[in-house]
Formats: sequence, structure tokens, C-alpha cells
Amino acid sequence: MPGLILKLAPGERFVANGVVIENGDRRARLNILTPDSNVLRLRDALHPEEANTPVRRVCYIIQLVLAGEANEAAAKRQISDGIRQLAQVFTDAESSRRLTRAAEDVSLGRFYPALRGLRAILPMEDRLMAMNEERMS
Repeated sequence: MPGLILKLAPGERFVANGVVIENGDRRARLNILTPDSNVLRLRDALHPEEANTPVRRVCYIIQLVLAGEANEAAAKRQISDGIRQLAQVFTDAESSRRLTRAAEDVSLGRFYPALRGLRAILPMEDRLMAMNEERMS
């Protein structure tokens, strides 16, 4: 079973179990075989000031776990609570499926797949936030 596959551009950086690693001069493909590894591509990382919406805040907490900067047990509770709250807003079939899967992934300690699933909801959140701003104007 291949596990997580990272495709890296030249010079691209990622964090694996709290260690920053930089790719060399050529494109690379890495297979992460250890199932409990925490890996985060830095190009996917949110800066703290970007965690300014409900989905982004949950993604940011997951990111902290992946970077080794947050206690996993405490973060699991926060992430699970956040996902439950998001499920009250994102009720369409696709979002519900992604949120259910993300909750399952978090409960099993699979944070990277949970992050990927939540990031897929970001465009819908952006549209909802824009609609809300229009209404407020």
C-alpha cells in the first residue's frame, strides 16, 4: 500500500514530523510509507492571519498538528467540534460527504487527508462569505 505520495517542484519545502525538508534541483515524487507520519507541504500552509473564516480556522488547527506544533489529542477535540459546526452550515451532499470523511480521518489520526477534504470546501465558503458581504452592504 503506497501511503501518501508527494509530488514536489524543485526547491519546494515540506514539513515531516516537525522537520522542514527542501527538495533539490529537480522535480521529485516521494512515497511516505509510514502511516502515522505528519506531512505538510509549505505551499499548502495557511499563515495565521489567513485563518479568518470557519473552514480556514479548522484547516489551520490541522496544519498545526501536521507541523508538530499542537497537541494531537486537544487538537482532535477542537477539529471535531469545528467540523460539527461546519456541518450545520454546509448541508449540500458533496460538502456533507467531505465533512463526514474529514471527521472520520481526524478520529483515526489521518490529518493530511482531513485537510485535503476541508480545503475542497474553501471555494464554497468563499462564495457564501461573498454573498453575506453583499447582503450586508
